[in-house]
Amino acid sequence: MYKLRIIHPNANNRLKLLPVMHGIVGVLFLVNAIGIYRGAQPNWFLATFFFLVGLASLLFPFTARKFKNFPAANIMARIVQVFICLTGSLYFLSHLAPTAAFMLIVIGAGLGYIAWSEYKVFQPAFMQLDKTGITVPTAFTPKVIGWNELNNVILRNDLLTLDFKSNKVLQLELVEMPAPEERDALNAFCKSRI
Repeated sequence: MYKLRIIHPNANNRLKLLPVMHGIVGVLFLVNAIGIYRGAQPNWFLATFFFLVGLASLLFPFTARKFKNFPAANIMARIVQVFICLTGSLYFLSHLAPTAAFMLIVIGAGLGYIAWSEYKVFQPAFMQLDKTGITVPTAFTPKVIGWNELNNVILRNDLLTLDFKSNKVLQLELVEMPAPEERDALNAFCKSRI
């Protein structure tokens, strides 16, 4: 049995969507600020607060790379966004705007799910190769790929390439490269199983 530390397969897709998701939340907060400002009795403190938080959410993707621990900063930003959505819904409920409050609750729950999935994606991921197949991490439960589904499996440089019989190729990037002897033993094991 071999266990390899890899970059999570969904990490690249999440990193591409990160600026878009923070931008959408920032625009939502700016719309909330406009809604509060245009109310019958505007609450200037909350309007200013939502405006500043909206700008911070819009600017976060541009400054996020400067943090030493980027995944932790991203998760903290998501938790703050969830908290603001859920507590902001209380303001709209108290001002007889149940539709806006309900939308903020739904968006807060969705952002909570996104925060949890991003937390899982940015955690160290391990794949496992054994006699039954290859276990690859996913967002929820690990996926087991049977040896009978594969044409070839090869470890070269820092990439483990899985060539499926369905003409699909999956390349997983290793974080820690095994020693040359262990790499050769892993490749021999994979050839013997196919």
